[in-house]
Amino acid sequence: MRKRDYYEVLGVSRQATSEEIKKAYRQMALKYHPDRNPGDKEAEEKFKEAAEAYSVLIDPEKRRMYDLYGEEGLRSEGFSGFSGFDSSIFSEFEDILGNFFSFGFGDLFGSPSRRRRAPQRGRDLLLDLEISLEEAASGIEKKITLERRETCPVCQGSKVQPGTQKKSCPLCQGRGQVRYQQGFFTLTRTCHQCDGTGEVIIHPCKECQGRGKVLEKRTLSIKIPAGIDDGMQLRISGEGEAGDRGG
Repeated sequence: MRKRDYYEVLGVSRQATSEEIKKAYRQMALKYHPDRNPGDKEAEEKFKEAAEAYSVLIDPEKRRMYDLYGEEGLRSEGFSGFSGFDSSIFSEFEDILGNFFSFGFGDLFGSPSRRRRAPQRGRDLLLDLEISLEEAASGIEKKITLERRETCPVCQGSKVQPGTQKKSCPLCQGRGQVRYQQGFFTLTRTCHQCDGTGEVIIHPCKECQGRGKVLEKRTLSIKIPAGIDDGMQLRISGEGEAGDRGG
């Protein structure tokens, strides 16, 4: 990692308050987080630089030693990486970051947990329908047939064969996160084998091939109001595709 002035890394002055340091770090963490910049090594480096700078400048004793003697002063006093770092300082904005990323800062600094799996909204369906001028003027009821993905009736969306269960992911030992070392940092990332759920499917549902959804044809009756114009859209609530986890 490049040696840089920690104040310069966060873009704050040497007289910056703790609140100013927190605000600057939060902005950089949001901008350069690996989950927002997959595969971008430069962004990952900036994220780690910001984390290192923050861990020093937010700690009064580490900051005092750094101001007096620089990085060498920190090393001589036994300060390194996140040793003794209190991750609770992130509590005021951890929930905000958690909406963007697969793990919060509590996970990043040593308490990994499974990804929160909220219901996911299904895909909207768009269909073009042609009607005559007379039908547009007076209004009409039309029947339409469409194909959409619906929750599998056999596994009820669980993706596993009935009578079987998902198993704990062998790669992350059911945590949903895997740890890796970057210099003196120990970071965590979402497990790619289980997608952060902590579980893997051993016996996929035969009906849906482990997808949790099946393609079905459905006929709907829709009322087209009188006076509808060319290019107008009608929204039919609840008739899109099924989402994941009950969405």
